[in-house]
Amino acid sequence: MRTLVFLVTFFLITNNLKSQEINCLVNVNFDQIAGSNRQVFETLETALTEFINQKKWTNRVVQTEERVDCVMNIIITSRDNNTFTATLQVQSTRPVYGSSYSTPILNLKDNEFNFKYNEFDPLIYNRNSFDSNLISTIAFYVYTILGVDADTFSKYGGETELKEAQNVMLQAQQSGLASWQNVVGKQNRFLLIDNLLAPKLKVFRDALYDYHIKGLDNFASNKEYGKQAIENSVLSIGNIFNKTVGNYLIRIFFDAKADEIVNIYSEGPRTKNVNRLTTELRKISPNNNSKWRNIE
Repeated sequence: MRTLVFLVTFFLITNNLKSQEINCLVNVNFDQIAGSNRQVFETLETALTEFINQKKWTNRVVQTEERVDCVMNIIITSRDNNTFTATLQVQSTRPVYGSSYSTPILNLKDNEFNFKYNEFDPLIYNRNSFDSNLISTIAFYVYTILGVDADTFSKYGGETELKEAQNVMLQAQQSGLASWQNVVGKQNRFLLIDNLLAPKLKVFRDALYDYHIKGLDNFASNKEYGKQAIENSVLSIGNIFNKTVGNYLIRIFFDAKADEIVNIYSEGPRTKNVNRLTTELRKISPNNNSKWRNIE
């Protein structure tokens, strides 16, 4: 009997571990809220941690070591009873084959993360409705993280997850909140998922795959080959420079990758197109020109 109980328990634990796709560290910072009861913020942090990490978000079978590592930093800037104004910083990483290095994949900042929350409110996601901006925003970024991460392992491998993020956006549009709407020139959640799924911008997702699979994952065994593949993928991103207003995807890419690219090209074998690379980088990501000067 004890053996049977042990086997059932082991099966449930193992099955649960395989169903968790994400390993997210959640931080709720409320330093700007003077004299506020800290308990509600601590409860929110715990509730979000459990909501993100314990929910089964996809049908994928995932081993513990295959979970996507990410961080969500929530900075509360004001509070009025159960209404909170905040910003959200989302960062995710991916391991690089043949090394102990984890490469940054996403580094997003959402300045319009406003929500209502009562302490001990259950956090339940329903894909067929909009229940709260808190739940929808978190679910949107979870699916975006999973989708973009999957794209770095197989071509368009994150299509299902990105379409789930799109579904979250479509359901949330009924809220009327600007961050979910198609506003010309606004770099918001709508534009993020719209660009990621736009057929004319698929070169961005091609570049994500090539940069990681052909580039970084080969870097440890063949630095010259890996470096050239990274260079080719970065140059290809220039193809979308004139296709989108504000070039949001380009900004997203370099917000995560600028420092890494500089580190890759600061030493080692010189590639054949490095001069073209620096010229292109200055054109498509001028905000990082102080960094591009360090590429040799």
